[in-house]
Amino acid sequence: MTTPKQRMLAGQPYRADDPEIAADGLHVALLLQRYNASSPAEPERRTAMLRELLGAVGEGTVLRPPLQCDYGYQTTIGARTFANWGLVLLDVARISIGDDVQLGPGVQLLTATHPVEPGPRRDKWEAAEPITLGDNVWLGGGVIVLPGVTVGADTVVGAGAVVTGGLPTGVVAVGNPARIVRRL
Repeated sequence: MTTPKQRMLAGQPYRADDPEIAADGLHVALLLQRYNASSPAEPERRTAMLRELLGAVGEGTVLRPPLQCDYGYQTTIGARTFANWGLVLLDVARISIGDDVQLGPGVQLLTATHPVEPGPRRDKWEAAEPITLGDNVWLGGGVIVLPGVTVGADTVVGAGAVVTGGLPTGVVAVGNPARIVRRL
């Protein structure tokens, strides 16, 4: 029999109020509290905290506080990536962010899904689908990326867009839902 955490990590339905999952969430909340209160005058300390918090962090990566995430260990970030204030990583499933990615203020990467049917939703069942951002992606301020989305390398997504489906390499996409308006 699998545990709720094993089901969560496999992308299967689980309940977030499971004690093991809740303990992971509390641990991350305490790490985030320290990170979000840290001084910009201590970039090495911030990087060390990010490496404790997240699954992997590449050299030269900067995430400006405040930062929010569910579990941390589900997120990997490549080298030289920059995230402005207010990044939200609902990392119930894997979030993979490539090298040289630029994330504007208020970007949300949301892997969590919930049942549409009222009974399972009332019973607090949820699941998740991974998100992948390729190398050199730029997400403008306030972009929301939904579960299961892959954004190809060198793609730009305009401010305020909601990315509901995958985007190929080397395009500009805008709107809600995001649609391709130009090839690069």
